Amino acid sequence: MFLMFLVCSGLIWFINNLSESYINNATFEFKFINIPDSLLLTKASKEEVDVKVQANGFQFLGFNLKNKEVKIDLSSASQKDGRYFIAQSIYRKQIDKQLRSMTLIEIDKDTLFFEFTQVGTKKVPVTSRVGIELSQNFILDGPLKIKPAMVTIRGPKTSIDTIKSVNTLKMSFPEETTNFTHEVELFKNPELENTTYSHNTVFVYGKVARFSEKLIDIPIKVVNLPAGYEIRTFPDAAAVICRAKLDNLKNLDSTGFEVVADYNSVTDNTSKIITLELLKWPESLHSASLNENQVEFILKRQ
Repeated sequence: MFLMFLVCSGLIWFINNLSESYINNATFEFKFINIPDSLLLTKASKEEVDVKVQANGFQFLGFNLKNKEVKIDLSSASQKDGRYFIAQSIYRKQIDKQLRSMTLIEIDKDTLFFEFTQVGTKKVPVTSRVGIELSQNFILDGPLKIKPAMVTIRGPKTSIDTIKSVNTLKMSFPEETTNFTHEVELFKNPELENTTYSHNTVFVYGKVARFSEKLIDIPIKVVNLPAGYEIRTFPDAAAVICRAKLDNLKNLDSTGFEVVADYNSVTDNTSKIITLELLKWPESLHSASLNENQVEFILKRQ
Protein backbone atom coordinates (compact mmCIF):
# COMPACT_ATOMS: atom_id res chain seq x y z
CA MET A 1 0.00 0.00 0.00
CA PHE A 2 2.84 2.33 0.85
CA LEU A 3 4.46 1.76 -2.54
CA MET A 4 1.13 2.35 -4.29
CA PHE A 5 0.64 5.67 -2.52
CA LEU A 6 4.25 6.60 -3.29
CA VAL A 7 3.79 5.92 -6.98
CA CYS A 8 0.49 7.81 -7.11
CA SER A 9 1.91 10.83 -5.31
CA GLY A 10 4.95 10.83 -7.55
CA LEU A 11 2.72 10.70 -10.63
CA ILE A 12 0.59 13.59 -9.36
CA TRP A 13 3.74 15.63 -8.68
CA PHE A 14 5.06 14.85 -12.18
CA ILE A 15 1.80 15.89 -13.83
CA ASN A 16 1.63 19.12 -11.83
CA ASN A 17 5.17 20.00 -12.92
CA LEU A 18 4.40 19.30 -16.55
CA SER A 19 1.41 21.65 -16.33
CA GLU A 20 3.63 24.60 -15.44
CA SER A 21 5.10 26.97 -18.04
CA TYR A 22 8.80 26.81 -18.90
CA ILE A 23 11.25 28.73 -21.07
CA ASN A 24 13.92 26.68 -22.86
CA ASN A 25 16.47 26.92 -25.65
CA ALA A 26 16.22 24.86 -28.82
CA THR A 27 17.81 24.51 -32.24
CA PHE A 28 15.68 24.13 -35.36
CA GLU A 29 16.93 22.73 -38.65
CA PHE A 30 15.75 24.59 -41.75
CA LYS A 31 13.81 22.84 -44.48
CA PHE A 32 13.59 25.11 -47.53
CA ILE A 33 10.41 24.81 -49.57
CA ASN A 34 8.75 26.43 -52.60
CA ILE A 35 12.02 26.97 -54.47
CA PRO A 36 11.22 28.56 -57.88
CA ASP A 37 11.21 25.99 -60.69
CA SER A 38 13.80 27.94 -62.67
CA LEU A 39 16.31 27.97 -59.79
CA LEU A 40 18.27 25.41 -57.81
CA LEU A 41 19.37 26.15 -54.25
CA THR A 42 23.12 25.56 -53.99
CA LYS A 43 23.93 27.25 -50.68
CA ALA A 44 22.24 28.85 -47.68
CA SER A 45 24.00 31.09 -45.19
CA LYS A 46 22.52 29.04 -42.33
CA GLU A 47 21.15 25.50 -42.09
CA GLU A 48 19.74 25.89 -38.57
CA VAL A 49 18.62 28.56 -36.09
CA ASP A 50 18.84 28.89 -32.30
CA VAL A 51 15.62 29.93 -30.56
CA LYS A 52 14.17 30.42 -27.08
CA VAL A 53 10.60 29.22 -26.66
CA GLN A 54 8.00 29.19 -23.87
CA ALA A 55 5.62 26.26 -23.39
CA ASN A 56 4.25 23.97 -20.68
CA GLY A 57 5.99 20.75 -19.74
CA PHE A 58 3.67 18.56 -21.80
CA GLN A 59 4.49 20.52 -24.93
CA PHE A 60 8.22 20.34 -24.28
CA LEU A 61 7.95 16.60 -23.68
CA GLY A 62 6.25 16.07 -27.06
CA PHE A 63 8.57 18.59 -28.68
CA ASN A 64 11.67 16.64 -27.64
CA LEU A 65 10.26 13.47 -29.18
CA LYS A 66 9.85 15.09 -32.63
CA ASN A 67 12.31 16.14 -35.30
CA LYS A 68 13.12 19.81 -34.61
CA GLU A 69 12.59 21.09 -38.13
CA VAL A 70 10.93 24.24 -39.45
CA LYS A 71 10.00 25.08 -43.03
CA ILE A 72 11.19 28.28 -44.67
CA ASP A 73 9.19 29.41 -47.71
CA LEU A 74 11.68 30.65 -50.30
CA SER A 75 8.94 32.18 -52.44
CA SER A 76 9.11 35.06 -49.95
CA ALA A 77 12.80 35.71 -50.68
CA SER A 78 13.79 39.18 -51.86
CA GLN A 79 16.52 40.01 -54.36
CA LYS A 80 19.01 42.88 -54.40
CA ASP A 81 22.15 43.23 -56.50
CA GLY A 82 21.81 39.61 -57.60
CA ARG A 83 21.61 38.28 -54.01
CA TYR A 84 18.58 36.51 -52.57
CA PHE A 85 17.71 36.95 -48.91
CA ILE A 86 14.95 36.65 -46.29
CA ALA A 87 14.95 39.13 -43.42
CA GLN A 88 14.75 37.85 -39.85
CA SER A 89 11.34 39.43 -39.34
CA ILE A 90 9.95 37.42 -42.26
CA TYR A 91 11.23 33.98 -41.35
CA ARG A 92 10.47 34.61 -37.65
CA LYS A 93 6.78 34.92 -38.55
CA GLN A 94 6.99 31.67 -40.56
CA ILE A 95 8.56 29.83 -37.62
CA ASP A 96 6.10 31.35 -35.13
CA LYS A 97 3.13 30.00 -37.12
CA GLN A 98 4.59 26.48 -37.06
CA LEU A 99 5.08 26.46 -33.26
CA ARG A 100 1.31 26.63 -32.70
CA SER A 101 0.71 26.64 -28.91
CA MET A 102 4.36 27.35 -28.11
CA THR A 103 5.53 30.97 -27.83
CA LEU A 104 8.67 32.14 -29.61
CA ILE A 105 10.61 34.38 -27.21
CA GLU A 106 13.93 34.95 -28.97
CA ILE A 107 15.52 34.02 -32.28
CA ASP A 108 18.78 34.71 -34.09
CA LYS A 109 18.74 38.10 -35.77
CA ASP A 110 20.76 37.04 -38.82
CA THR A 111 19.33 37.62 -42.28
CA LEU A 112 19.26 34.42 -44.38
CA PHE A 113 21.16 34.63 -47.66
CA PHE A 114 20.86 32.13 -50.52
CA GLU A 115 22.82 31.19 -53.61
CA PHE A 116 20.95 29.78 -56.61
CA THR A 117 21.94 28.48 -60.01
CA GLN A 118 19.82 28.53 -63.15
CA VAL A 119 18.03 25.25 -63.80
CA GLY A 120 17.53 23.87 -67.29
CA THR A 121 15.73 20.90 -68.78
CA LYS A 122 16.79 18.89 -71.78
CA LYS A 123 15.46 15.89 -73.66
CA VAL A 124 18.21 13.47 -74.71
CA PRO A 125 18.29 10.01 -76.33
CA VAL A 126 19.07 6.87 -74.37
CA THR A 127 22.02 4.79 -75.60
CA SER A 128 22.01 1.07 -74.85
CA ARG A 129 25.09 -0.55 -73.33
CA VAL A 130 23.32 -3.88 -73.07
CA GLY A 131 25.00 -6.91 -74.57
CA ILE A 132 22.72 -9.58 -76.02
CA GLU A 133 24.38 -12.96 -76.58
CA LEU A 134 22.23 -15.18 -78.77
CA SER A 135 22.24 -18.94 -78.79
CA GLN A 136 23.69 -20.74 -81.77
CA ASN A 137 21.69 -20.36 -85.00
CA PHE A 138 19.70 -17.39 -83.66
CA ILE A 139 19.85 -13.75 -84.78
CA LEU A 140 18.29 -10.44 -83.82
CA ASP A 141 15.33 -9.77 -86.08
CA GLY A 142 15.90 -6.02 -86.36
CA PRO A 143 17.73 -3.56 -84.09
CA LEU A 144 17.41 -3.36 -80.32
CA LYS A 145 14.71 -0.94 -79.20
CA ILE A 146 14.57 1.20 -76.07
CA LYS A 147 11.46 2.48 -74.33
CA PRO A 148 11.40 5.32 -73.59
CA ALA A 149 13.91 6.23 -76.27
CA MET A 150 14.26 9.76 -74.83
CA VAL A 151 14.45 10.97 -71.23
CA THR A 152 14.26 14.46 -69.75
CA ILE A 153 17.07 15.60 -67.48
CA ARG A 154 16.84 18.58 -65.13
CA GLY A 155 19.73 20.25 -63.38
CA PRO A 156 22.21 23.13 -63.43
CA LYS A 157 22.09 24.60 -66.91
CA THR A 158 25.88 24.77 -67.24
CA SER A 159 26.11 21.03 -66.56
CA ILE A 160 23.31 19.61 -68.67
CA ASP A 161 24.16 21.73 -71.74
CA THR A 162 27.11 19.40 -72.36
CA ILE A 163 25.05 16.17 -72.19
CA LYS A 164 24.25 14.66 -75.59
CA SER A 165 22.82 11.31 -74.45
CA VAL A 166 22.29 9.10 -71.40
CA ASN A 167 23.68 5.56 -71.27
CA THR A 168 22.21 2.48 -69.68
CA LEU A 169 24.31 0.48 -67.27
CA LYS A 170 26.51 -2.19 -68.83
CA MET A 171 24.69 -5.50 -68.68
CA SER A 172 24.87 -8.81 -70.52
CA PHE A 173 22.08 -11.30 -71.20
CA PRO A 174 23.35 -14.64 -72.59
CA GLU A 175 21.70 -17.50 -74.47
CA GLU A 176 18.65 -15.63 -75.77
CA THR A 177 16.42 -17.77 -78.00
CA THR A 178 13.08 -15.92 -77.86
CA ASN A 179 11.82 -12.34 -78.00
CA PHE A 180 12.94 -10.52 -74.85
CA THR A 181 12.31 -7.44 -72.72
CA HIS A 182 14.78 -6.37 -70.02
CA GLU A 183 14.46 -3.50 -67.56
CA VAL A 184 17.81 -1.73 -67.24
CA GLU A 185 18.89 1.13 -64.99
CA LEU A 186 20.27 4.35 -66.43
CA PHE A 187 23.85 5.34 -65.65
CA LYS A 188 23.83 8.52 -63.57
CA ASN A 189 27.12 10.36 -63.70
CA PRO A 190 28.13 11.13 -60.08
CA GLU A 191 29.80 14.33 -61.30
CA LEU A 192 26.41 15.73 -62.33
CA GLU A 193 25.31 16.93 -58.92
CA ASN A 194 21.71 18.05 -58.44
CA THR A 195 20.67 16.53 -61.77
CA THR A 196 17.43 14.55 -61.90
CA TYR A 197 16.07 12.20 -64.56
CA SER A 198 12.48 11.73 -65.70
CA HIS A 199 13.11 7.96 -65.66
CA ASN A 200 15.47 5.84 -63.60
CA THR A 201 15.10 2.74 -65.78
CA VAL A 202 14.25 1.92 -69.39
CA PHE A 203 13.15 -1.23 -71.16
CA VAL A 204 15.41 -2.80 -73.79
CA TYR A 205 13.64 -5.23 -76.05
CA GLY A 206 14.18 -7.11 -79.29
CA LYS A 207 12.95 -9.90 -81.52
CA VAL A 208 14.88 -13.14 -81.94
CA ALA A 209 14.61 -15.46 -84.94
CA ARG A 210 16.28 -18.67 -86.03
CA PHE A 211 18.55 -18.13 -89.03
CA SER A 212 19.88 -20.24 -91.90
CA GLU A 213 22.76 -19.86 -94.33
CA LYS A 214 22.87 -19.84 -98.11
CA LEU A 215 25.83 -19.67 -100.50
CA ILE A 216 25.30 -17.51 -103.59
CA ASP A 217 27.69 -16.67 -106.44
CA ILE A 218 28.09 -12.98 -107.31
CA PRO A 219 29.91 -11.75 -110.48
CA ILE A 220 33.19 -9.97 -109.72
CA LYS A 221 33.46 -6.35 -110.88
CA VAL A 222 37.02 -5.08 -111.48
CA VAL A 223 37.65 -1.36 -111.01
CA ASN A 224 40.63 0.96 -111.64
CA LEU A 225 41.95 -1.21 -114.47
CA PRO A 226 44.76 0.52 -116.46
CA ALA A 227 43.77 1.84 -119.89
CA GLY A 228 44.54 -0.54 -122.78
CA TYR A 229 44.30 -3.67 -120.64
CA GLU A 230 41.71 -6.29 -120.00
CA ILE A 231 41.54 -8.67 -117.05
CA ARG A 232 40.07 -12.04 -116.26
CA THR A 233 39.64 -13.45 -112.78
CA PHE A 234 39.61 -17.11 -111.78
CA PRO A 235 36.87 -17.71 -110.86
CA ASP A 236 34.82 -14.88 -112.36
CA ALA A 237 32.27 -15.02 -109.52
CA ALA A 238 32.71 -14.90 -105.75
CA ALA A 239 30.83 -17.08 -103.28
CA VAL A 240 29.02 -15.04 -100.61
CA ILE A 241 27.77 -16.61 -97.38
CA CYS A 242 24.36 -15.13 -96.53
CA ARG A 243 22.74 -15.40 -93.12
CA ALA A 244 19.06 -14.56 -92.59
CA LYS A 245 15.70 -15.97 -91.65
CA LEU A 246 14.67 -18.88 -93.84
CA ASP A 247 11.85 -16.88 -95.45
CA ASN A 248 14.32 -14.21 -96.58
CA LEU A 249 16.68 -16.78 -98.11
CA LYS A 250 14.10 -18.67 -100.19
CA ASN A 251 13.93 -16.20 -103.09
CA LEU A 252 17.42 -14.72 -102.71
CA ASP A 253 19.35 -14.04 -105.94
CA SER A 254 22.34 -11.92 -106.99
CA THR A 255 20.27 -8.73 -107.07
CA GLY A 256 21.47 -6.16 -104.55
CA PHE A 257 25.00 -7.58 -104.19
CA GLU A 258 28.23 -5.97 -105.34
CA VAL A 259 31.61 -7.67 -105.17
CA VAL A 260 34.53 -5.50 -106.31
CA ALA A 261 38.18 -6.25 -107.13
CA ASP A 262 40.22 -3.04 -107.02
CA TYR A 263 43.27 -3.27 -109.28
CA ASN A 264 44.93 -0.54 -107.19
CA SER A 265 45.24 -3.11 -104.41
CA VAL A 266 47.80 -5.00 -106.54
CA THR A 267 51.13 -3.50 -105.45
CA ASP A 268 53.45 -6.14 -106.87
CA ASN A 269 53.64 -6.29 -110.67
CA THR A 270 54.53 -9.97 -110.51
CA SER A 271 51.53 -10.85 -108.31
CA LYS A 272 48.63 -12.77 -109.82
CA ILE A 273 46.35 -12.33 -106.79
CA ILE A 274 43.76 -9.59 -106.40
CA THR A 275 41.74 -8.76 -103.26
CA LEU A 276 37.94 -8.84 -103.21
CA GLU A 277 35.58 -6.64 -101.23
CA LEU A 278 31.86 -7.07 -100.62
CA LEU A 279 30.42 -3.57 -100.89
CA LYS A 280 26.67 -4.18 -100.97
CA TRP A 281 24.15 -6.81 -99.96
CA PRO A 282 20.35 -6.79 -99.51
CA GLU A 283 18.95 -5.25 -96.33
CA SER A 284 16.84 -8.37 -95.74
CA LEU A 285 20.00 -10.26 -94.74
CA HIS A 286 21.28 -10.33 -91.19
CA SER A 287 24.85 -10.58 -92.42
CA ALA A 288 26.86 -11.44 -95.53
CA SER A 289 30.53 -12.26 -95.99
CA LEU A 290 32.87 -13.48 -98.71
CA ASN A 291 33.79 -17.15 -98.64
CA GLU A 292 37.19 -16.20 -100.12
CA ASN A 293 38.55 -12.65 -100.21
CA GLN A 294 41.19 -13.21 -102.98
CA VAL A 295 41.19 -14.63 -106.51
CA GLU A 296 43.78 -15.16 -109.20
CA PHE A 297 43.77 -13.05 -112.37
CA ILE A 298 45.35 -12.70 -115.80
CA LEU A 299 46.06 -9.26 -117.27
CA LYS A 300 46.21 -8.86 -121.05
CA ARG A 301 46.97 -5.93 -123.31
CA GLN A 302 44.12 -5.18 -125.70
